[in-house]
Amino acid sequence: MAAGLLRRALDLVELLAGHARGLPLQTIADTLAVPKSGAHRLLAELVSYDYVTQDPESGRYLLTTKFATLGLKHLANSGVVDVSQSVLNRLAEASGELVRLAVVDYPRLVWVAKAQGARSGLRYDADMGTEASLSTSSTGIVWLASLSDEEAVELVLRQGFRPPGTAGPNAPRTIPALLDLVSAARGRGYAWVHETHAAGTAAMAANIIHPASGRAIGNVSIAGPSARLTEAERDRLAPDLLAAAETLSAVGPLSDYLAALSGRRTRDAARPA
Repeated sequence: MAAGLLRRALDLVELLAGHARGLPLQTIADTLAVPKSGAHRLLAELVSYDYVTQDPESGRYLLTTKFATLGLKHLANSGVVDVSQSVLNRLAEASGELVRLAVVDYPRLVWVAKAQGARSGLRYDADMGTEASLSTSSTGIVWLASLSDEEAVELVLRQGFRPPGTAGPNAPRTIPALLDLVSAARGRGYAWVHETHAAGTAAMAANIIHPASGRAIGNVSIAGPSARLTEAERDRLAPDLLAAAETLSAVGPLSDYLAALSGRRTRDAARPA
């Protein structure tokens, strides 16, 4: 497959991944800025391999579960979930909140595993496999804290600040406000956010550090309703959070896999634009 065609096919897959109910052919063609006939050919090719299907009633095209299955199979074979799940379960039990593992897939940060500690009342949850918001999530802020201010700002501007109305009332809207959160995370040793990602929520996160390179290769977080995850509760849970991150940092197979994944930063920086 020619490089240009492959790029368009991947763009199409990424577009459909953001629309679970599918999209009409014309919308796909317009969004990707390709002729309708070209978009149809790409879709037909993906349909023939069962990666895309067309809803017979609406005519919309949507991804099948084949991509999700491949992703889950890859994670299973990497050992990430098997190695980390017991650590996540213990932290969820101690906190009574949602605990998640995020991995650096440079320049993205993606949630790949979780454990839910809340058994009743309000439960805070989110879909796995989604890209973390770097400017509003504790997961994003603590990773940025491991980088220089210049690189942190570059990554946030690449992803974009969350538009008004799509994040919490305390979400940073400017670079100085963002760097205040990053600086606080560096000083504390972990990130803490309150109603930045979503109204009524709070979260804290600590980095998983590769023992050889010293680079943050992922992180573990605790998130829940702000009425429960107060500053006092944050202080109580901080030692458990940091211990979980230290344990995951020390697991060789996990650290080596995540280091290889996040190590694309060096290769990407060296690649011509």
